[in-house]
Amino acid sequence: MNIAVIPGDGTGPEVTREAVKVLEAASKKFGFELKTTEYDLGGERYLKTGETLSDETLEELRGYDSILLGAIGHVDVPPGILERDVLLKIRFEFDQYINLRPVRLYPGVETPIKNKGPEDIHYTVVRENTGGLYTGTGGISMKGTANEVAVQSMVYNRHQVERCLRFSFEYAQKYGKKATGRGEHNTLALVGKTNVLTHVFGLWERAFHEIGEKDYPDVKREYYHVDAVCIYMVQNPEWFDVLVTSNMFGDIITDLAATTQGGMGLAAGGNVNPDGVSMFEPIGGTAPKFTGMNVINPLACISSAGMMLASLGEHEAARAIEASVMNVTANKIKGTGAGEMGYTTEEVGSFVAEGV
Repeated sequence: MNIAVIPGDGTGPEVTREAVKVLEAASKKFGFELKTTEYDLGGERYLKTGETLSDETLEELRGYDSILLGAIGHVDVPPGILERDVLLKIRFEFDQYINLRPVRLYPGVETPIKNKGPEDIHYTVVRENTGGLYTGTGGISMKGTANEVAVQSMVYNRHQVERCLRFSFEYAQKYGKKATGRGEHNTLALVGKTNVLTHVFGLWERAFHEIGEKDYPDVKREYYHVDAVCIYMVQNPEWFDVLVTSNMFGDIITDLAATTQGGMGLAAGGNVNPDGVSMFEPIGGTAPKFTGMNVINPLACISSAGMMLASLGEHEAARAIEASVMNVTANKIKGTGAGEMGYTTEEVGSFVAEGV
C-alpha cells in the first residue's frame, strides 16, 4: 500500500503520527506492505510560500492508493482559502463524491444523551460530497452597497444523486442492521426537506424510491426531514441504520452525531471515490489551542486509518484496529477530550498499536 499522508496544521501532525504508527503495526501483523509519504500542505506552507496545492502535487497524489489527512486550517489564513484550495480541490478533482461517517459510541465513552449506550448509537451517515451548495454556484453583485445581492445555489443533477443513493443502498446491504445481526431489516433513510426545498429534494426523493424499488427491494426505505433528524439523533438514535443526505445537511448533522458519540476526538470520516483515490480524516479541526502539547486525542485519526484499510480490502486489519480502539476507550483512557485522557497522545497511540 502506497499512502500519502498530509499532516496539515495544528494538531494534525500529532494525530497522523499515531495513525501511521498503528498502520505500521497492522501491516506487520497482517502481512501487507506499507509505504507512507508525507506532503507539506496547509496553513503553515501557505504563509511561508503563498502556495496551497499545486496541480503538480495534485497529480502526484493521484498516484497513491489512498490519502490520510490530519487537519487543515490556520488562524492567520483568511477563511475559505485553505478549505477551497486544498480540501475541496482534492475532493472535487478526485471526485470523492461520498463522505462516509460511521457514528459509533464505543464502550467506556460518555455520551451527553441520557440512558443511551453503544447499542443505541450505532449508525452511519452517507453525505453527498461534491455537489449542492459547496460547488459555489452563484455570485455577488453590487458588492459593498446597500443593495448588495448574494446568491449561492443548491444544484444537483440526477447522476450525482443516483450514484450517491446507489452507494448508500449497497452500503446498507453490506453493513446494515440485518447484515450485522442488530435488527430485522437493513434500512436506508433519506434525510431532506421536501416540504420546502421541493425542487432539489423532490429529485432526491423520486430517485430514492425509484432506485430502491427496482434494484434494492431488500433494503427498507424511510424518510426524515433534516430538522426532525436533529431531534431523533438525541431522543431516538437507535432508530437509525444508514442515513443518506445532501452535502450541506450532511455537514451539519454529522457534527451533532459526533457529539453524541463522545466528541470530535472519536469521529472518523472518509471522502470516498469507490473507483479512485479516497481521502480519510478525523472530522475535528486543527485544535490550535492544544498544538504541540501532546494531549490531543488521536483515536479519530486512528479510526480513519482503519476505515482506509477497509476501503483497500484489508478488512481483518481494519476490524483489529477498531477492536483495539474499543479496548482503549473501555479500559485505558479516562476521558476523550484533549488533556482528559489521562495519557499523552503518543501513549494512547501506542496502546492501540500494541493491541492490534
